Amino acid sequence: MPKDYYKILGVSRNATQEEIKKAYRRLALKYHPDRNKGNKEAEEKFKEINEAYAVLSDPAKRRQYDQFGSSEFHRRYSQEDIFRDFDFERIFKDLGIGFDLGSFFGFGGGRRRKTFHFDLGDLFSQVFGTSPQEEWFQGKRQEHKKGYQEERSSSGDVVLELPVTLEEVAQGAEKVISVAPTGKPERLRVRIPAGIEEGQKLRIKAQGTYGWNGKRGDLYLQVKIEDHPVFERRGKDVVCQKEIKFTDAVFGTTIEVPTLYGKTVKVKVPPGTKGGAKLRLKGLGLPGKDGSKGDQFVEIHIKVPKDLTGDQKKLLRKLAEYGL
Repeated sequence: MPKDYYKILGVSRNATQEEIKKAYRRLALKYHPDRNKGNKEAEEKFKEINEAYAVLSDPAKRRQYDQFGSSEFHRRYSQEDIFRDFDFERIFKDLGIGFDLGSFFGFGGGRRRKTFHFDLGDLFSQVFGTSPQEEWFQGKRQEHKKGYQEERSSSGDVVLELPVTLEEVAQGAEKVISVAPTGKPERLRVRIPAGIEEGQKLRIKAQGTYGWNGKRGDLYLQVKIEDHPVFERRGKDVVCQKEIKFTDAVFGTTIEVPTLYGKTVKVKVPPGTKGGAKLRLKGLGLPGKDGSKGDQFVEIHIKVPKDLTGDQKKLLRKLAEYGL
């Protein structure tokens, strides 16, 4: 079940480490086994506040808990993970609490015993029981050990989709984006190289979230090339469509065509051009990794008028009589 560690210790989510330590000491003294002999409820409470303190007193674990929330945190952290590197003996000594942890956890020994050794797996199966999260992790170990290890050793790397226009692919660009991998909005300046490809990842060091080791991972921006309202991409080539009148197709004309490079070029349409014909504009396509550029093609479509005047209809019928 989700656990609100802040509520367990009675502190706010913005509490300082000193406030957390004071709250823990007060509760640890209150529910100390020596003061509550035979009280199972106090014993469970004592274990609960130790678990809360093990997380909130560790900056890395606390960041993970704050970022992912209780449910997701407990999917990532088993009880064994929570208490790993949690020095009970030192903590109790610092707080002025005398306590034989080995005896309390059921490993025998005298009440004044100062040192002991135990296996964390045994400790949590005997004392805390196996949580649903730990059962899930154990299942992962059996089903797919490699996948389990990769998930548990999360580095904090984050992958986000980065929309890129065809103009940016053609010319390259520098843009400012807003991201919040740690929950706090951040503005980053990103350079997009000309010729970038679909699915390519741009790496920004130390701008991901915090990994289990407490260090910040990297941010990877995965390129998603957006559909363009004018151009269709075909490898390094791009295609746009241009509609001309029937008479322009017959007699030829000059048209203006947009490009991905911020300029408009004039293109001659030769007489007798058929519908579907492609006119090539060399070197106005997209750049490749080798520095070469594709071409732009203008696909010609002939406009067929729908609403004709009486005079226009007469002329067309006359043309039809002449075999046109």
